[in-house]
Amino acid sequence: MPSAISGGTRIRTNTPSESAFNALQAANSNIALRQLRLSTGKRINSAQDDVAGYITSRGLAARNGALRSALNAVGDASNVTSIAQDGLDNINSLLTQIKDAAATAASGALGTDEKIALAKAAFRLTNQIQTIVDSTVFGGRQLLDGGFSGDFVIGFNATNSLLTISVDLTTSVSSSNFNIGGNFLLSTTGANFAGVTGLSLASLDSVSSSSLGIFSNSSIASTLTSLSEALNNVNKVASYLGGVSVRLTSQSDALKSQITNYNAAISRIEDADVALEQLELIKSQFLQQTSLTSLAQSNQNPQNFLQLLR
Repeated sequence: MPSAISGGTRIRTNTPSESAFNALQAANSNIALRQLRLSTGKRINSAQDDVAGYITSRGLAARNGALRSALNAVGDASNVTSIAQDGLDNINSLLTQIKDAAATAASGALGTDEKIALAKAAFRLTNQIQTIVDSTVFGGRQLLDGGFSGDFVIGFNATNSLLTISVDLTTSVSSSNFNIGGNFLLSTTGANFAGVTGLSLASLDSVSSSSLGIFSNSSIASTLTSLSEALNNVNKVASYLGGVSVRLTSQSDALKSQITNYNAAISRIEDADVALEQLELIKSQFLQQTSLTSLAQSNQNPQNFLQLLR
């Protein structure tokens, strides 16, 4: 703490001048500090500014970066589920038309030619299903061929352990686990379409006047049952993905809120209060001017004392 010290008539030690010089240095240092904070907008520019605050703010910034990465992963998972759901909706519509065609073919009022025409038209729809399966792609990977499985990091706990959500299209279809199974290959050339054993939509192209095949009177009931089960399985998968989408939407909102709160916390710790810094800058500039004046006056004292030696 500075105190007023008089040098009396001593000229070898100019204590008032030293005190004024120290005050000037303090004012200059404070001015430099305030100008740095105003130019960077940060109260903490290095660890020496606030040791504890530096550690806290850097830790929060690191955590915030991880949350932003998690938010990107949530976005990727949402893209996967949205694209897959759109493909399944289209397949559902096409399967419904195929089932309607099979139901119409079950009518005894129709002749062989009419049933063949229905089968051929339905087969064209199966070609479109295959096109949808082949073109439902994300990141170079097909989503509906029964082989897609991916884990997406959606957050981190306090120990930085990963919190993940799985979009798994490989496990078996059941009422408790609405995933696409390994046998749920949505390929119209397979014999287990949509997880239904023995159902091959390619068989529609085999319907002819010599053999109605899956549209024959003995097989039509089994065909309708298989198509109904296939529709149900497709709907189960769409329902599963819909539930995943709901969770992802909630997680996205939560992450955005957390990122905002972390940014606010970092700002409160690290950012400069512009009004306060400007106030301190003006005060230091005033002290700088008064210190310069005092230093100049203190340096005149030895000259006054030398008058006694003349």
